[in-house]
Amino acid sequence: RVEYKAINIGVVQALADAKNLTTVTVADLIAAGFVSSKHLVKILGNGEITSQLTVEAHAFSQSAVAAIEAKGGSAVKL
Repeated sequence: RVEYKAINIGVVQALADAKNLTTVTVADLIAAGFVSSKHLVKILGNGEITSQLTVEAHAFSQSAVAAIEAKGGSAVKL
């Protein structure tokens, strides 16, 4: 079983808003202190996404992918 560090899309959106990002990568999450470099990141669907984002992570829940794509963004699995 692979252990992931769960990050909600609401957190991703807040980071994107704060840093004025259109693409959120694992490196952005590490720099912001949400995960360490040794973690694998999974994006979960809790929270709201309000802008078109490209999100890069190791895994995504189905609801997170649906929410990201509903706003015209893309979920990039690493």
